[in-house]
Amino acid sequence: MLGATLRRTTADGAASGRIVEVEAYPPGDPASHAYSGLRVRNASMFLGPLRAYVYRIYGTSWCFNITSEPEGVGAAVLIRALEPLEGVPLMEARRGTAVVRDLCRGPGRLCTALAIDASLDGAELGPGGPLELVPAGQRARIGLSTRIGITKGADRRLRYYLRGSPFLSGPRSLSP
Repeated sequence: MLGATLRRTTADGAASGRIVEVEAYPPGDPASHAYSGLRVRNASMFLGPLRAYVYRIYGTSWCFNITSEPEGVGAAVLIRALEPLEGVPLMEARRGTAVVRDLCRGPGRLCTALAIDASLDGAELGPGGPLELVPAGQRARIGLSTRIGITKGADRRLRYYLRGSPFLSGPRSLSP
C-alpha cells in the first residue's frame, strides 16, 4: 500500500494523497481489533480484502484502515499518513490549516482532511466509489519500526513508511 494513492470523492470534490506511512495489524496480533473475534464494531475487518475499516478513537478522531485478508479473516492496515496530492484547498478547509505538511500527518488528521467517517465503514475501495486505492507507479525506500500508541504487541516492527518523507507522523526517532 505504501506509495499507492488514496482518493476520496465527495459532493465537494475529490481529494487524494500518496500513502507514506502504515501500520499492519495481521491475524493473531494482540493489538488488532480482530484479535478477540468478530464483533459488531469490527465486522468490516472480516469482509475480505480492500474494504474500509473505519472506527473512532478517544471519542474524537476517526481512523481509516484497509482490510487485507480473505473474507472471514480479520486483519487490516492502518493508514497513518498521506502526502497530499489533489484537492489541497478542500483539505485545508476541512482541517482549518494551510500547513500542507500537517493536513494528513496522522490518522485523525488524514480522516478529517478526506472527510472519512463511519459512513464509509465496510466500503469497497474500487474505481468510481467514494474511496479508491490507486496502485503505486514507482518504487521507494521503505523504513520499518515499531507501531505508535499501542500497548499490546508494542515491540512488533509492523509500522512501514517511505524513508525521507516529510509527511510522516510520530516522533522523528521512529523514522530514520
